[in-house]
Amino acid sequence: MAQPTQVDIGPFSVGGSCPHFLIAGPCVIESEKLVIETAAAIAEIAKDLRIPYIFKASYDKANRTSISSFRGLGITEGLKILKKINRELGVPILTDIHEVHDVSQVAEIVDVLQIPAFLCRQTDLLSAAAKSGRVVNVKKGQFLSPWDMANVVHKLQEAGTRKIFLTERGASFGYQNLVVDMRSLPVMRNLGYPVVFDATHSVQLPGGGGTVSSGQREFVAPLARAAAAAGCDGFFMEVHPRPEEALSDGPNMIRLSQLRGLLEQLQAIWQVTGKGEISPLT
Repeated sequence: MAQPTQVDIGPFSVGGSCPHFLIAGPCVIESEKLVIETAAAIAEIAKDLRIPYIFKASYDKANRTSISSFRGLGITEGLKILKKINRELGVPILTDIHEVHDVSQVAEIVDVLQIPAFLCRQTDLLSAAAKSGRVVNVKKGQFLSPWDMANVVHKLQEAGTRKIFLTERGASFGYQNLVVDMRSLPVMRNLGYPVVFDATHSVQLPGGGGTVSSGQREFVAPLARAAAAAGCDGFFMEVHPRPEEALSDGPNMIRLSQLRGLLEQLQAIWQVTGKGEISPLT
């Protein structure tokens, strides 16, 4: 298996032989108090376990199921809060972008621009993100095969960046269900860039609640453990202190109090399997 390109993010690097890293935080910025307290708690856990950490929360969720669903605090207030988290905690920041005209403003604040799965083929958005100078994380669309992500990578490279990583978040399987093909992790890693497993969106049931998405939180841990064994560079997990009260993606988010135990399990697997560098049996 090829070693992916090493990518620098804030104070650390990912990919190659670098340690596994964590992207985590609430789905959306519900309030300044909640996200700062959650970010601080996750940062402390990551520090104790010596896991490089990137905070994640969205200032706007443009793809909610219902028009009446909570979308976030908006770009102005959201970026202000994200900047405060970076300043006070010293952790890199990742957030979603949905529109080309938002890219330059967001890139002034965050370290990683994330392309949502539904938008992973949007050429203009990919090009704008690539030209921003920031790291770009692209979530594989639920409708794409892992080898189709080669075209996404090519678009980013043609726009002038090699600061890329890719995230697996499941594939559509019938109505309101996702499945994860663990082969996608080594397949996408062989495209030459770090690969992340999104353990929480992979158990989402899109639109499964009628006007909201549902989820199966009970499968987060088994899928995460499988992904750790299959070989990836990092994990994406949406985390909330009280998922049952969350304003977005509550059914599939990890309870903050359970995060440390799961990460300890994943570390034990990493110690045995590494990142899947061993050549496959052929």
